[in-house]
Amino acid sequence: MPSTRALRRLDLRRSPPPRPSPQEAAAAAASAKKKEETSPWPPSSSSTSSSSSSAPAPAKHSAALSAAAPGGGSAVRVYPLRDFPGLDAAALGGAFRDNVRWLLKQWGYESGSGSAWRALLSDERTGAAVPIVAVEELAAASPSPLCDLCRCAGWSHHWVSKRKYHFIIPAAVDWDQPFRADALLGRSDHLLHGLIHSNGFGHLVTLRGFDGGSTFLSGCQIMDIWDQLCTALRVRAVSVVDLTNKHSVELRLLLGVANGDTWFTRWGYCLAKGCFSVSTSTYAAALEALATLPVDYLRSRHVRRVVTIYRRLSNKPLATVREFLRCLLDWKHREAPLSPPSVKTSPRLTFLLPKSCVVKRVWQPCQRFEDVVDLLECRWSKKRLLNAAEVVVDKLREHANGTKISRQAVRDAARGAIGDTGLLDFVIKSITDTVVGNHIVRRVPDPEKRVLHFSLEEYAEHEHEPESQLEPELEPDAVELDAERTPPVVRWPSMLEAERDLRAVYRAMVEVRSEAAQAVLDCKHWVKWWGLGDESDDQLRFLVEWRPQPWEATELTRPMPPGDIVVVPLHASIGELLVEAEHALQDTYCFFEGFRVESLDGIAGEKWDPVMLGGAESGDTIGVHGHGADMETGLRCQGGADAWDVQCVCGAQDDDGERMVACDACNVWQHTRCVGIADGAPVPPLFLCISCGGALMAAGPILDEALTVPKVK
Repeated sequence: MPSTRALRRLDLRRSPPPRPSPQEAAAAAASAKKKEETSPWPPSSSSTSSSSSSAPAPAKHSAALSAAAPGGGSAVRVYPLRDFPGLDAAALGGAFRDNVRWLLKQWGYESGSGSAWRALLSDERTGAAVPIVAVEELAAASPSPLCDLCRCAGWSHHWVSKRKYHFIIPAAVDWDQPFRADALLGRSDHLLHGLIHSNGFGHLVTLRGFDGGSTFLSGCQIMDIWDQLCTALRVRAVSVVDLTNKHSVELRLLLGVANGDTWFTRWGYCLAKGCFSVSTSTYAAALEALATLPVDYLRSRHVRRVVTIYRRLSNKPLATVREFLRCLLDWKHREAPLSPPSVKTSPRLTFLLPKSCVVKRVWQPCQRFEDVVDLLECRWSKKRLLNAAEVVVDKLREHANGTKISRQAVRDAARGAIGDTGLLDFVIKSITDTVVGNHIVRRVPDPEKRVLHFSLEEYAEHEHEPESQLEPELEPDAVELDAERTPPVVRWPSMLEAERDLRAVYRAMVEVRSEAAQAVLDCKHWVKWWGLGDESDDQLRFLVEWRPQPWEATELTRPMPPGDIVVVPLHASIGELLVEAEHALQDTYCFFEGFRVESLDGIAGEKWDPVMLGGAESGDTIGVHGHGADMETGLRCQGGADAWDVQCVCGAQDDDGERMVACDACNVWQHTRCVGIADGAPVPPLFLCISCGGALMAAGPILDEALTVPKVK
């Protein structure tokens, strides 16, 4: 019976358009070059808030990226950013191992590398051409053939795939350089790095938006590119370790409490498993406990103060933490009204108060510069900003002598100690009305000369008290206020102030419900499932699973992995399905390289009978019997040949990616956090679990008595 490849039987209408001849390609390249010379690249209009240096103009990358690959590489395929990977790829109906090969044939080879391909994503709004590179890594030639990401995701029982496909969007500073496969896999600063095994299971390794150094693409745009690529190639499942944070706030906790889901949820990702044996029900209960926590229970004085402000401005009760967090997240996108709302006072209050009375007003402290730095978005680190601020304050204290000096004088005085003038100007601009050390930096304009002047004020020690401490309120200052005057106006909080208040609420919430917050933070493994994807087309799709012989089953220490997808035409025979199943196992896994299929379970009939008459429907699981599986290979399961014995006191029975230590007596693994070893502390040279340590202590007197040499009389 001849072998039939399901992917080759796609309709002609799904086939990609034929490639142009070399003469046509040369003419098109000459025309494009002439057009490029006569029409300059449009400037980018996308705003960036990354921490890297200023973004290069798109024109710098256009000539290098839109031309052929440097060093003699093949022509590069260009896709619209919002139509990637194209309508042709969206019509693919085969398994991932076949779809990815078809897609990479449409891309251009990278120079000097037969295992790297490149395409371009063109954004018509900004004019940017973003490169995306695919690298094929063979398990037999890889220095690390086993996948640690599979092990942490709970897929340690999966067979080791022959090939891994890495899809990478490099950092913008490397777009003008040739992309070598070994160099790309050795770096960790990519904007996007996704890994997909040839069996269709993959991992989202790295994703960085504007805050992570991206120049033209936001995090949502990069995530859309990755999700569209996985959907078109019919990926089966993708895992991700959610460690997203912004301004020292864990987004999976913040967004989980505020919205009930995380950032990845909008793309269909759901919780796969929790670390430290945190179950899905425990995660849901912890989120509910944090979301329904009354705001009045938060012990931060700063939070209690701002709650009153936002309640007045929003005209909402904001009773729970979830309501308050939603208000703060929405406030960052609001614009201040032309006429700020005023505090409403009761008419009876004016009647009861005398015309002139004394009321209490609590002193409002200035914000520390180290807190302001957390909200700033620049290309300098926090350490450099704080050091520069201290230099500026020292120069002010040295040259001002209690008076005001101009901005230029401050800059000239600090110029010798700070070589980066950009850093110096940024700090001088941002240090206004902030506390640095024991001084408050003030900046006031001169109404006559219109020049900014700086001065220092002493910062009292009693003003620097932690907000989390429960101490009696400071004695407020007495201020005379006329009761008949207009009520005071509530100032509209800015975006930076809303960010500051959001962080204050986050910290106060974690302090009050620390156990619930830790349970949510321990749930970091998320996964998206695509399933079999059986549409009503002219293809039949089955999951084929290996059925080991009895002597083979005794050597398997892990559960059987999920079956592989096999696609055959609608009128294929059972013999063709058998050949396709054999080819799928041989082509996908190292373990089945010499495997030969003998029979199928779950379908009845002779080899020449049609599959549709064998009693199996599209989407069913078919068992595969045969011989030739390599039971001696070390590339069997992703978790390795040795099965770890995990029995932690928290209840974990499998590796979850957290730091562990093995008992030197029983070789059972446990979390270092659960046995009292801090994350930064080294593991002791000799470690005994509770059971072994207790047994050793109980046997101590017996051993002492047995080892004691009796005295000779």
